[in-house]
Amino acid sequence: KNSFTIFRTSTLLKSIFSKTVEIFLLSVKIIGQSFTKTLYICIMVMNKDTAKKTAEILLQIKAIKLQPKEPFTWASGWKSPIYCDNRTTLSYPKIRTYLRENLAKIIEDEYGRPDVIAGVATGAIAIGVLVAQQLNIPFIYVRPEPKKHGRKNKIEGYLEKNKNVVVVEDLISTGKSSLNAVAALKEEGANVKGMVAIFSYGFDVAVNNFKAANVKLNTLSDYNHLLEQSIDSSYISKNDLDTLQQWRENPSKWKQ
Repeated sequence: KNSFTIFRTSTLLKSIFSKTVEIFLLSVKIIGQSFTKTLYICIMVMNKDTAKKTAEILLQIKAIKLQPKEPFTWASGWKSPIYCDNRTTLSYPKIRTYLRENLAKIIEDEYGRPDVIAGVATGAIAIGVLVAQQLNIPFIYVRPEPKKHGRKNKIEGYLEKNKNVVVVEDLISTGKSSLNAVAALKEEGANVKGMVAIFSYGFDVAVNNFKAANVKLNTLSDYNHLLEQSIDSSYISKNDLDTLQQWRENPSKWKQ
């Protein structure tokens, strides 16, 4: 009878090629023969300097707004001291270039040159096109659900089966819509190598969702680097920092 022994080790490694990496090792023993498979189902910020610079840019152009004393209300009903709208970056040519070049670099460094870039509709269509143009490869995008008319496509653009695809997102919150796009691509026969995004809130629910889907995610910046940059640039006070950290710990219950 086959016996399976599963061990999981989670280690946060810092200052390795300037990366923050969480690696999960799955060791499976089958009929006396064992092998170890490394599953990159983690969220990684590629470079601390880039992460802080990206956060600074997003704050400067108000793509990210921090209002601990006057919280926003998200569509989900959550009260939040932060609001992120990365579409604002599209109005600034130099910032578009910065994002395009750095996302493309992450893709090539982490995944090699894919066959196709897939943007997640609608927020990541524009930035996805820019990244695909930078890499000089085809672009497609994935709708949240199929169109109700015409060809009723969920994936727009030409996608051959077994092509290597990297997904581009603008923002990661829970990760559900992003991973819905990954699932749609896989259903069409794509080999999804992973995902890149401009910014992630780093919610536990997102981390768990990406782990469950076994999808690797790389971001230019995240919530922790945003707070660090906000303090360094005196954008927020120490009291504001405490409020923002409390929200991050339990966003669905904050101010409820």
